[in-house]
Amino acid sequence: MKTLKVTLKRSIIGRPEKQRRIIRALGLRRINQTVEHKDTPNIRGMIHKTSHMLDVMEE
Repeated sequence: MKTLKVTLKRSIIGRPEKQRRIIRALGLRRINQTVEHKDTPNIRGMIHKTSHMLDVMEE
């Protein structure tokens, strides 16, 4: 199964609570932190909602 490397590139300060919760649910805590997730529709939806703060690489 494909994996996605997700990196937080922008701060969550001043962002709506819903976006903050999505970023936390992805496992991101600080800027430039990278996590790996399986490529599932749930994860894709979370990335789509917060794509302006993330950098995503497919493997």
